[in-house]
Amino acid sequence: METASVKDYLKLHLIVFIWGFTAILGNEMTIESTDLVLYRTALASVILAVLMKIRKRVFILPRKAVGYLFLTGLVVAAHWVTFFESARISTVSVCLAGMATTTFWTSLIEPLFKKQRVQAFQVLLGLVVIFGLYLIFKFEFNHAEGLALAMVSAFLAALFGVLNSKFTVKYPAYGITLYEMSAAAIGLLVFIPIYKSFVLEADVIYQLPTTRDWFLLLLLSGICTVYAFSESVELMKRITAFVVSLTVNLEPVYGILLALTIYGEEEMMSGGFYWGTLIIVMAVLSYPVARRIKRNRESV
Repeated sequence: METASVKDYLKLHLIVFIWGFTAILGNEMTIESTDLVLYRTALASVILAVLMKIRKRVFILPRKAVGYLFLTGLVVAAHWVTFFESARISTVSVCLAGMATTTFWTSLIEPLFKKQRVQAFQVLLGLVVIFGLYLIFKFEFNHAEGLALAMVSAFLAALFGVLNSKFTVKYPAYGITLYEMSAAAIGLLVFIPIYKSFVLEADVIYQLPTTRDWFLLLLLSGICTVYAFSESVELMKRITAFVVSLTVNLEPVYGILLALTIYGEEEMMSGGFYWGTLIIVMAVLSYPVARRIKRNRESV
């Protein structure tokens, strides 16, 4: 592995900071969450295809792989829809507090896919996370629906993260992302008419973004999706996966600070919310540390 520079570490934090800004961008748009994700994934697909064409990257993957990637893309779509909807029906801070449980869900899902036993310290950290969530629910019960939706989104993020960790061993990262973004867009193109016609009984099926929405969508697709992803892949050549995963866990912290800065009193929560969030983040941060210590002991 190449040696990482200070610039690399600063760029990694910039990427995590950008990801923390995602919920705020979504919250600023006028279109519904389903339409937002449809346009985001469609734009990201186009941008990725152009970049891959320019850089002469591989487009064609095995048929079996395409099927798996299509299904994973549907999970990605469901994750983003629940993520943005959570921020809208509650607050950005509540949404990001729920998303802080992603690593916890990963610790439960990954052993199932790898046919391994769940470790005792994973169960312990899970109980700590549940206690943090209890504090948030106790003091911010009026946002319970938004927090629950964010936890569903976190579970879906953990699921497609584990699936992608298996795909990246066999297939190029850009190809994986292109197929998943395309699948997400196609899936929503089919889902939205059914959902809006039979569930919402809406008159308008596909909402057209405003000029401001298009600008925000371009930022969301180009910067938060394509740029952040491609740069994170590039940094993995010089920074270990452990350090990357540890830094990504700071996304809720950056996001909540950004929300407080931008929205002020609208994002102010009770003391119990911040204590609960702190407990969850500390538990999440301690998980990869505990895993690294355990591996070092086993290797001795």
